[in-house]
Amino acid sequence: MNKQGRMETAFLYAVFICYILFLCKLLFLSRVSLVDLFNSQRTIDRSINLIPFHSIKDYIFSNSATIKKFAFANVVGNIVIFIPLGTYLSLIKNNKRTTNLLFIVIISLFIEIIQGLLGIGASDIDDILLNGLGGFVGVLGYTFLMFILRDKIKVRTAITILSAIGLPVLLYLLFAVRLRL
Repeated sequence: MNKQGRMETAFLYAVFICYILFLCKLLFLSRVSLVDLFNSQRTIDRSINLIPFHSIKDYIFSNSATIKKFAFANVVGNIVIFIPLGTYLSLIKNNKRTTNLLFIVIISLFIEIIQGLLGIGASDIDDILLNGLGGFVGVLGYTFLMFILRDKIKVRTAITILSAIGLPVLLYLLFAVRLRL
């Protein structure tokens, strides 16, 4: 691999690490601070849904504008935040679509279990399904780029450019914004 390829690889891994840190902040620390997370005096409020599409159905049939607004953000957000994971995994592990999707679903399951155990957010099977859908969209996006560009190096360059464009937003969300969900 030439010098440019090594620099591209290092950049992509750095962006991927920032993305993973952002996911951790969003999914684990948006409702409770790191200090409060391990505070023995903290009140733990657990919400667990094991019925597929139950939350989504409640969102659709709700008459409340506030709930509909939250529902849209929740559904779309759960899809969107996992699109990069599907794309990066496809880039890192070429031609292993099924393995990548299974990995994404397992990661999402792990996140929901941790949220349930620590009492941070709601553990919801619908989140796992939506995260899996987001990862699938990311894998499809990578596959689409491969179909259009027909060259792994060009696809890698395209993803590097997209990562460079998204990096300032990611860094802003990671370091400057206190996320409130």
